[in-house]
Amino acid sequence: MGEDVGLEIRLGTAADAPLLGRMLHEFNFEFDSQTPSAGAIADLAGPQLESGEIAVLFAGDGPVGFAQLRFRLSLYDSAPAVTLEELYVQPDQRGRGFGFALLDAAMDHARERGATHIDLNTSEDDTAARALYERNGFTNREGGEDGSTMLYYERDL
Repeated sequence: MGEDVGLEIRLGTAADAPLLGRMLHEFNFEFDSQTPSAGAIADLAGPQLESGEIAVLFAGDGPVGFAQLRFRLSLYDSAPAVTLEELYVQPDQRGRGFGFALLDAAMDHARERGATHIDLNTSEDDTAARALYERNGFTNREGGEDGSTMLYYERDL
């Protein structure tokens, strides 16, 4: 799976929930995002990995990065709706093609599961991620089909 950059990309299992928890916690900490503990993330991730609601791909030994996908049923199409929720490469490994390989592998995995579309969100100031996504055919939808502006909103409950 993915571009050959001298590393193996493997699909995680429920047994990898602690690894995902640790790496997702590191990702959130690096970007100053609020984060539960690695153990709390693992406790939530295990059942979701087991059910297939989420999938995670790990890159390299250690590993050096991961991509997390969320699959949802759609009321509009028989193909699952897929969101790339996270794509992370450790800081000392960036710029070596690992992000591209993970993104490529994530899209391959989504296709294998029947998806025909993938979406994601990223911050406006994350220019490296935006460049990666745009180089790989992702389009920033600044306007809807009718010319209206599409916005992403969130709030705590």
